[in-house]
Amino acid sequence: MTFPKTADIIIIGGGVMGASTAYHLAARGQKNILLLEKEEFFGLGATGRCAGGVRYQFSTEINVELSKKSLPMFENFKAEIGQDINYQKCGYIFALTRPQDVDYFRHNIELQQRLGVQTEWLTGDEIRQRLPLMRFEDAIAGTFNSKDGLVDPNSVVMGYINAGLRIGVIAENNVEVTGIQVVNGEVRGVITNQGIVSSPIIVNACGPWSGLIGDMAGVKLPITPLRRQMLTTSSLPEVPEDFPFVIDFAQSLYFHREGDGLLTGMSNQNEQSGFDQNVDEEFELVNLESAISRMPLLEHAGLASHWAGLYEVTPDAHPIFGRTPVKGFHVVAGFSGHGFMHGPISGKLMAEYILDGKFETLDVSMLDLARFEEDRLIKEYNVV
Repeated sequence: MTFPKTADIIIIGGGVMGASTAYHLAARGQKNILLLEKEEFFGLGATGRCAGGVRYQFSTEINVELSKKSLPMFENFKAEIGQDINYQKCGYIFALTRPQDVDYFRHNIELQQRLGVQTEWLTGDEIRQRLPLMRFEDAIAGTFNSKDGLVDPNSVVMGYINAGLRIGVIAENNVEVTGIQVVNGEVRGVITNQGIVSSPIIVNACGPWSGLIGDMAGVKLPITPLRRQMLTTSSLPEVPEDFPFVIDFAQSLYFHREGDGLLTGMSNQNEQSGFDQNVDEEFELVNLESAISRMPLLEHAGLASHWAGLYEVTPDAHPIFGRTPVKGFHVVAGFSGHGFMHGPISGKLMAEYILDGKFETLDVSMLDLARFEEDRLIKEYNVV
């Protein structure tokens, strides 16, 4: 098949946001959609390198509402899309060891329960009882939601890609966008290593690389790439099958089952922004020491794998949806570490915005690009 020269809509980025947007546009009947991915395979960027967690537990109303719309779409994924995504409702425990976090999370749980999300409050003793393999002598309190859990990122991306292909999406790999054509404040197309494609509508779904694509169109996006890394262990038969996703919130340290072993990761608070996706082995030792301190049995585990990926961080840890000052140039990016879990609903919302001119299923209009200049930031506290 020859590389297309025109498209009605071009989506740049073949991770969960681009794949979901392409599928939902096609499901609405939109034709001539072109999805471009620079890697050899779809979902190899930020989506493919994430921990796969999905949760309802957030500190702002809009993020809770995004989860309320998105997580049921994971539950219905096989029925709608035809792909098993291995949704495991192991639950998330946020373990709190600082008094100031306890105060914030009390407010968070009130918000969640008011919005119909049944998160439980745990005492320090209850955390210790639920996590007998871990050392949490300093836990003051915590929260737990049984519907939080894990989903396989690759299955979600490929589910959307294959479903989109069946209904007319054109999806191309190994296509790097090197420029955006803008004339009189309107997009006209993209310049790629495979040629120029004309289009009146371009969707920037490039995650951590969205700022680079924005620059090509003359649009400044406050999205910073930030490295995060994790590792998996060899088999740990002592860990029960119902072991939850555990977050030591003060340390941004987390654990969950991965196959027969565990996955653990930790945010480096001194990480400098950039596109480096190599594992920082020095910080990996910091992660391991902290993890072993919390879960001593890890001392006897072997390293199965390790990798690094990129968060796409905005100043208020919320995404950017919708239009930009350049007509026809739209953005769905900046999810600050929780984009994968909001991928299903975000693609649907972008399809609504492009085809109907407004967000129908959930009003996310306050998450526009203009909020940064207009000082309308909405700060998310539950960032790991």
